[in-house]
Amino acid sequence: MHRLFTAIRPPAAIRDRLLAAMGGISGARWLADEQLHLTLRFIGEVDRHQARDVHAALGAVHHPRFDLALAGLGAFDRRGQVEVIWAGVTPHEAVKALHRKIDQALTRAGVEPDRRAFAPHITMARMKGGAGPVRHLIETAGGLTSEPFAVDHFALYESQLTPEGPIYTEVERYPLD
Repeated sequence: MHRLFTAIRPPAAIRDRLLAAMGGISGARWLADEQLHLTLRFIGEVDRHQARDVHAALGAVHHPRFDLALAGLGAFDRRGQVEVIWAGVTPHEAVKALHRKIDQALTRAGVEPDRRAFAPHITMARMKGGAGPVRHLIETAGGLTSEPFAVDHFALYESQLTPEGPIYTEVERYPLD
């Protein structure tokens, strides 16, 4: 079985900016450089045959290149407990359109449609119990921005879960028009 997802990997300068904003929160499990990405579509567990169908479907996705920029920090919480600290991106329109095209292609390949609302972001940390001073980080570093960076491809990744955290391996790149 293969645990797959599609994503945009920001360039090194953007990842460096994200890494520099990390720290100072107890209970936060900060992501390493090799884990930083903007998930376009989580696919989940597929067998070898469906993985081939996924690859073929993604290869048929056509979308123009676009630019993104970092746009602040935020947090996802559940029942008042912060679970994820993230960096936002802007503008949303092009990345949301790419997400829709990928979702449609995957649905045609037999993958269940994505039923969750898509909120473009780059996860920076996952929280283990307690929120620590998350709100303070968002207030002090919440103005995190960057120059626009070009998005000229997206990639298919395989995720291997380990006790130390997930290991992401790029399987294939798909160029944008």
